[in-house]
Amino acid sequence: MWDPVADTTQHSPLKKRLKDLEISEFDWITSKSKSVAMESQKRKLVMGLFVFVMSSLFLSNVEAWTGEIRGRVVCDVCGDSSIGPEDHVLEGAEVAVLCITKSGEVLNYQAFTDAKGKYTVAETMPESDRWDACLARPISSFHEHCTRLGEGSAGVKFTYNHPSGYFHTIRPFVYRHASSESTYCI
Repeated sequence: MWDPVADTTQHSPLKKRLKDLEISEFDWITSKSKSVAMESQKRKLVMGLFVFVMSSLFLSNVEAWTGEIRGRVVCDVCGDSSIGPEDHVLEGAEVAVLCITKSGEVLNYQAFTDAKGKYTVAETMPESDRWDACLARPISSFHEHCTRLGEGSAGVKFTYNHPSGYFHTIRPFVYRHASSESTYCI
């Protein structure tokens, strides 16, 4: 390998190029050693930042907690307060869930049912701020015939004491047909 310092020949391509640029061999070597020193400092800085960030993550005692609330909204076609084969799920029904955390913060969630009439509210938060108690209540049904809220479906209060990763299931909210009698039920 060619060494510019050891090469003392007058005709070396590097000497000619350095002469053209009016830079001496000493200046070239000095600039190279400065850039190597700067690269070394950059590497040390990056490694220091990496160690700081990783130690901050490992030393923090914040544990994540995930809670989930599930439920369904159903149209009670016969209005008999029991869910049977004549009844159907309500897609697009709105449900509100209000939770108070162990730290006292009040959190308000809004959910809509899917094609199977199911809704889900879920959140991940620090263990110290996890849900303590919640209230779930139906807000509205957009079904053209099933718009009257059934008895006992005004809302459900409950204490949330499940560990992280588990869920709480709420009994179905029931809407009834707008007319008092349905032709399905005789």
